[in-house]
Formats: sequence, structure tokens, C-alpha cells
Amino acid sequence: MGVYAVTGGSSGIGAKTVEMLKAKGNQVINIDLKGGDICANLATVDGRNDVIRQLHAMAPEGLDGLVCNAGVSGACGNLPLVVSLNYFGVTKLAKGVRDLLIKKGGRVSVTSSNTISQGTGRMDIADLLNNVGDEKMICDIVAGLDQKNVTVGNSIYVATKYALARWVRRVAPYWAARGVRVNAVAPGNVRTAMTGALEGGARAAVNALPIPTKFGGDALMEPDEIAGVITFLVSEESLGMNGNIVFVDGGTDALLNSEKVY
Repeated sequence: MGVYAVTGGSSGIGAKTVEMLKAKGNQVINIDLKGGDICANLATVDGRNDVIRQLHAMAPEGLDGLVCNAGVSGACGNLPLVVSLNYFGVTKLAKGVRDLLIKKGGRVSVTSSNTISQGTGRMDIADLLNNVGDEKMICDIVAGLDQKNVTVGNSIYVATKYALARWVRRVAPYWAARGVRVNAVAPGNVRTAMTGALEGGARAAVNALPIPTKFGGDALMEPDEIAGVITFLVSEESLGMNGNIVFVDGGTDALLNSEKVY
């Protein structure tokens, strides 16, 4: 039996991941804004520090796995929140508990998005996230953008998810040298509260994006389809996987980018 921490574990993909990990006999610490074993706002420095402190108290012998799944869509109307939660809420937390992961040779899975291959992200923002990392400065920049424009919001969302995927690629070799493997999942459109809140053009765009495994049926995947892969990535069975961005989208990326093999 292992000890795992999951962010955003109260609903959607995170809740299914918690359920699957517990079904295997593991102890799971759910970290969420509400309804968690640890309730905190990962979009804030104080919230992250509180989670890091509590995880050290609750799992002093180490973590077998960390699942960073909490996130928010670009349609939330608060672009600084998108930046702070989706990127810094992942990277700062992971770094803060890296010592706990080292103790047990733990595994990390972060949730990116299959939109990172579709060319809609603000790469200047992604570059700032990866190469500058000044949270306040970047939040100030996106605060000056149109908070209600769904296209603008999506471009920032994709930028955060692209930066996350690139962060995984950058840190994975070095963390693995200390026994900690880091991978990411890139889900397609999934039936969650995030997609359920989409309206108008954003909803139409979701419905229009093809998911080959759902051909002729629903336009959305189910949370357990993603959670099953996450559970595998943070298990001992995925021993050889490190630094991978695993597209879990029913074949959407393969359909849209059939000539791209790497």
C-alpha cells in the first residue's frame, strides 16, 4: 500500500483518480479548495505553502505518488487565476514535496491538455512561465487582457498547459536521477464541471472536435478514461516511463496531426 496526494480530487478526473488509487489499497490525500482532506487554494502562495506543510506532517515517511490535476479553464473570466492555479499551483507544489517523493522513489503525474498541439496558445506567455517564472509579473500581464473573451482565455489556458508539458520534459531527467519519475497526461474533451460550464461558441467548439473512439456517439470522454492512465503513470508498473506527455484523447491528436510522430 502506498501514500498518494491528489490535487483537485473532489470532482471529475481527480475524483476518479482518488477512487482508483483507493481501490488498490492505497492511502490517498485529497487536496482541493473544498471537500478535501486538505482544503487550500493552490492559486495562492500561502495556500501552496500550507499544503506543503501539511503533506510533510501527514506523510513524514514520504509520498509514493503525486497527482497534480487541479486546474481551471480559460473561460473562468479570471486569467491571473488560470496562470496561478494551472502552472504555479503545479510546479511550486511538486518542488515543495520533492523531498517526500525522493524518500520513496515516488512518481508524479501532471495534467496538461491535448490542445497544446493545436497551435492556439500564447507562446510568449508559455515562454515567460518556463524561462522567467515571475508569477506576479505574468499575472499582471494577463490581467491586462480581455477577461471575458473566450478566445483570449483559451489562449492563456493552452499556454499554461504547454508550459506544464515543457516543465515535465525539462525536470524529468534530473528528478529521475534522484529516483522520482515525472510524466504528464494530455486529455481531450472530458465530461467534467469545467466542460459542463461552457456555453455558446465554446460549447460548440468542444462538440465539433472529433474523438475517434467516440465516433457516432458522445463528443466527450469520461473521467475514468483519463484517471486510469494517471493511475498507471503513478504506479510501479510504469517503471520505464519518464518525461512523457501521454495524449489521452481517444485519438483526436492522431487525427489532427497524423504526420507528427514526435
